[in-house]
This record gives sequence, C-alpha cells and structure tokens, in this order.
Amino acid sequence: MTKAARVSEVCRILDEMYGTEKIIYLEHENTWQLLFATILSAQCTDARVNLVTRDLYQKYTSLEDFANADLAGLEEDIHSTGFYHNKAKNIIACARRLLNDFGGEVPTTIEELTSLPGVGRKTANVIRGNVFEDPSIVVDTHVKRISKRLGLTKKDDPTEVEFELMKVLPKEHWIRYNMQIITLGRTICPARKPHCGECPLYEVCTSRGKF
Repeated sequence: MTKAARVSEVCRILDEMYGTEKIIYLEHENTWQLLFATILSAQCTDARVNLVTRDLYQKYTSLEDFANADLAGLEEDIHSTGFYHNKAKNIIACARRLLNDFGGEVPTTIEELTSLPGVGRKTANVIRGNVFEDPSIVVDTHVKRISKRLGLTKKDDPTEVEFELMKVLPKEHWIRYNMQIITLGRTICPARKPHCGECPLYEVCTSRGKF
C-alpha cells in the first residue's frame, strides 16, 4: 500500500470510529477561556484542567480579573495543573496583552497568537482550528506518538511533525485528526502496551507486530 493510500484509509477509519464533528475536551464559554485552559493543559490532563477551571472561571470572570490577579493567589488556584508559577505568570501577562494590544479580543493569526505569553504553536492551533475555523494541525503527545507509529512522520520536534502532517493529511481532516487521535491514544494506543489487537488501524499501521 502506498503512503497516500494508507493515509486515506487512516482518515476513513478514524472518521468511521469517531465521527467528523469537532470535539473540544477543555470546558470553556468563550475564546479567552479556551486559550487559558489550553495554556493550563501543558503537561496536564484535560480532566484535571476542567476540574480547576470550573472554580477558576467563577473566581476570575473577565480578562480584567486575570490581568489584575495576584500572582501568588493565581498560583495557588492552578497549583494542581503543574508548572503553576510559569502558567500563572503567563496567564496574567497574556490577559494584559489581550486587553492592551488586541482590544480584549483573542487574535486570529498564528503570528499574533504565538506572540502572546505562554502561547506556542500547539495552543495557537487549538484556537485557530476550533474557534476561527482556520485549518490547523495540533501536535500533542498523542499526535506525535501515534503519527510516528502509523508511519506518517519520523520527526520528534512537534513543529516538524505539524508540517509533515500538513503535507500528507487532507486539509479538511487537519483539526479533527487531533481529536480523533487523542481518543485513540487514551483508549487503545497509549504510550506503553498499546492494545493492538483492538485497534481498527492495525492493518494500516507500520508498527504492527512491534509491541
């Protein structure tokens, strides 16, 4: 099977398994809440972030609240997400930038988004793809690991993986690929001891028989 044919079959199977609707696992009510939740999700599970933000967004109800937040207080509020000092510092700085430079609105371009404190390409692409309908590929630990197992990339750097996947995946599949692969990674293809016998992608996986 050619790589192009394998990619097509991977996309078909993923759509059949998980559907084509976008699913956002991070709870939010507006764009800046999704932005901050994504910042908090670095090296942390979505489930943990959702537990934290349910109270956090009751305490800080506006960008102004975050911009004026006490650093130590915010650190305590998000402590359980890990790396809380940098996350708190970045969220406060990000809120101030949004208010001062973008009129309180989350910008739309990759360049503007990645200029915000604490926002890298992964976070920027979550916002672009899920909020602004701008085709983008979000590379998290699941996407990198499983894309390598499927033979879609050999790279380790997330940005290089992103650009390689952009070359092989159909554009209309970009944003939902992340959501589908996250679900696959959590349930069937974890980092250790993947359940290959249960995986519908087994026949098109270049890593079959290796675990």
